[in-house]
Amino acid sequence: MFFLLFLIIYFMTISGNFLLIVIVRMNPTLHSPMYFFLTNLSIIDICFSSSIAPVILRNTLAKDRSISLIGCATQMYFSLALGSTECLILAVMAYDRFAAICRPLHYNTIMNKTVCFYMAAVPWSAGFINSLVQVTLTFQLPFCTCHINHYFCEVPAFIRMSCGDTFLNQLSLFIAAGIIGMCSFLLTLTSYLHIISKILKITSSQGRQKSFSTCASHLTAVTLYYGTSLFIYLRPQKHTNVSNTTDKVLPILYMTVTPMLNPFIYSIRNKDVTNTLINQLKRKKCQ
Repeated sequence: MFFLLFLIIYFMTISGNFLLIVIVRMNPTLHSPMYFFLTNLSIIDICFSSSIAPVILRNTLAKDRSISLIGCATQMYFSLALGSTECLILAVMAYDRFAAICRPLHYNTIMNKTVCFYMAAVPWSAGFINSLVQVTLTFQLPFCTCHINHYFCEVPAFIRMSCGDTFLNQLSLFIAAGIIGMCSFLLTLTSYLHIISKILKITSSQGRQKSFSTCASHLTAVTLYYGTSLFIYLRPQKHTNVSNTTDKVLPILYMTVTPMLNPFIYSIRNKDVTNTLINQLKRKKCQ
């Protein structure tokens, strides 16, 4: 049952995000900052889900659920790097929407190609640098056991396994989560508060309702991702290899479910995207 569930989630994640990338590439009118960042988000979600889902799928059926040390370190490195990058990209996307809605006359100047490039490059760089630091510190710890009481290799689970001093690890993790997670969340929240304030000034009730619906969808996705990830990474990690259900289930939500929902929440509901998809399907039928 769980194998089929995760297989469906993984298939929808890959197909939904890949479809978005293809649609953006096919339609020149979608070559804008918003869709540039959405493409980055889709690439992150495909890779993020792929770093976790195949291992979970294998472990639901296989009797031997062991993983090599190199395999575990690789999984930890890429999942943490891509998760950190997604935090920052979501904040960048919120700022882009703020610039488009609250500063429409200056939008093309604010979000020019150079700015967009750096606003995408910085999250990728920061995410992978942070992951390198966290994984390096984690694998320098002495471990009391080689049994990981978790569904995949994650830093908090390894800190709980350690029988050494983990103060530096917990401090490093707390600072990184605070800077990347909390700052990204606050920037996103501030951007949407300005957007909502602007929406309230719209005279048309239909236009206001539509804008609120879009903002509510985006904020739901952001809250689900930030809320679950910050809950895991900002808590003190106890020296015990006993993980409760919450510690093991919550990471599944932001590592598999959120990447599946993102393309539907941010783009599939968008008329430009759906019209491009419908037009391409009509062309194929005519051929």
